[in-house]
Amino acid sequence: MKTDTKERIIGYIKQKNEVTANELAGFLGISAPALYKQLNKLIEDKVLSKSGKPPKVFYYLTPNVTEQAPGLLDQKLANFINENYLFVSPVGSLLEGVEGFNYWCGQNNLSVEKTVEEYEKTLQKYLSLKHGGLLDGRKKIQDTFKEVFLDEIYYLDFYSIERFGKTKLGALLLYAKQSQNKMLIRKIAELVRDKIVQLIKEKKIDAIGFVPPTAQRRVQLQKELEKMLMLNLPVINLVKATGEVAVQQKSLSKLEDRVENARRTIFVDDNRVYKNILLLDDAVGSGATLNETAKKIKDKKMCTGKVIGLALVGSFKGFDVISGV
Repeated sequence: MKTDTKERIIGYIKQKNEVTANELAGFLGISAPALYKQLNKLIEDKVLSKSGKPPKVFYYLTPNVTEQAPGLLDQKLANFINENYLFVSPVGSLLEGVEGFNYWCGQNNLSVEKTVEEYEKTLQKYLSLKHGGLLDGRKKIQDTFKEVFLDEIYYLDFYSIERFGKTKLGALLLYAKQSQNKMLIRKIAELVRDKIVQLIKEKKIDAIGFVPPTAQRRVQLQKELEKMLMLNLPVINLVKATGEVAVQQKSLSKLEDRVENARRTIFVDDNRVYKNILLLDDAVGSGATLNETAKKIKDKKMCTGKVIGLALVGSFKGFDVISGV
């Protein structure tokens, strides 16, 4: 009896543990298009997984992970998970919604049915703190700094929540920056654009400034967001000027050091005047960067109305250091 191509692929990988497409093509004696058709179907069926990027991609059998049988989750809970949950596996697979939640529960030997109810209850507690889709950080920043130059400050989501770790936006932000992955940055832009546009309309924003990063990367998240969000607003030219050694805010634990870092490394290379200005940062730690940038804008008399800060994510415990991003 002739063994079909699918079974031969699985059998070969069982022997070798992990293989490249070139190895498989040589073993099977079939064309590249025919092979990739088989591989893509096996990946879609979760029989195989892959790691790496062309030209070095390795295929291996998907590890057995306890999965929730379809239909056992209440549809309302399933919809809630699909909207809010995202997990990045140890090998970099992006697992969204129920698929990701099942994987995480399997990895931690947890019952999906019980854990999903705990997740909903926990996340709803955090979501209840939002007003109009935003988390208001004014009180905390007023308690943190003697002088506050931001008129208002908000963030779109928490970076992480108790027990379950990073939020969907928090996970996307972390891995987008670490991997310099434009696909993940685009996911972030799609996730946050409507909320940012709504804030711009409500606050009658005339111009926006994207807080520049300290670390030099080939793909800069803020620059990519600026292009992908397409906000159709004048962009204030903010410059990051470091010393001989670039010191990131997240590496500083003392508040006064963070203030000094922001004061001496962020510069406003612009003189245009606007009424209301929005400053967009990826993550709020102490809030020092946004606050000092607002001061510099006001010192240059560039703003006749309000300077409003907005971060994609922030800490639940006030403006703590978010070391991951």
